[in-house]
Amino acid sequence: MKFTQHYTVKWHDTDANRMIRPTALLMYMQETANEHLAKEAISLDALRDEQGLAFLLSSISVVIYEPLYARDEIAVQTWVAESRGLKHNRCFAVLRGSCVVAEAFSVWALMDLREKRLLRSGEEPYHLEPERAVILPLPKRFHVPAPESMELVGKRRIVYSDIDYNGHMNNTHYPDLFCDFLPDACSCRVTGMMLSFLHEAAFGHTLDVWRTRTDDGFLFRLTDENGTVCTDALVQTVPFEGIKKA
Repeated sequence: MKFTQHYTVKWHDTDANRMIRPTALLMYMQETANEHLAKEAISLDALRDEQGLAFLLSSISVVIYEPLYARDEIAVQTWVAESRGLKHNRCFAVLRGSCVVAEAFSVWALMDLREKRLLRSGEEPYHLEPERAVILPLPKRFHVPAPESMELVGKRRIVYSDIDYNGHMNNTHYPDLFCDFLPDACSCRVTGMMLSFLHEAAFGHTLDVWRTRTDDGFLFRLTDENGTVCTDALVQTVPFEGIKKA
């Protein structure tokens, strides 16, 4: 069953071109998912504190069909999709009026923090009725080359403002991190992202940021101080054609 929350895009969630930042878009999506879980089953806090369970994002694919601007009224929909094995799938759609401006498909792991094991689909301490998964105009997977064939474009330290209750960088912060390392961030618009989370980025660690260009954007890889791959990303962009006028 789909669940919907309504928002007004905040001015502080937009960039120099007055378009919503990708991180803010993910925050609206995931806040809606949190509310869905809380109202239909159990809150994230109760899930962790009472059940000893925590959701960890494995991957997310996002398509942004049209930019959103400050004061835009939006409806964010979320629903769980049919899941198998250790994958817990969740979808999103963002609407401005009747127009779908963004969609996302995400895969989560559900960790038993006490036993240090992953729960299979169907082992959740609740039930949400699944809906059909969204189909995105993105590749099913992407390949990031080894760092030695990419450009080291900078370093990124994980600080207080990045971390959440789990003690590592919150997954919604990664889109803006990658946009920080786009060579022309203010003259392009992000139209799609695929993020694959392989290892947590812990508080106080410094990540190396590797980048290479593709036909329609960039591939990124984040590696920890010991060379461990934390996150791979595909970021698709198009040239920015002008600021929306009032």
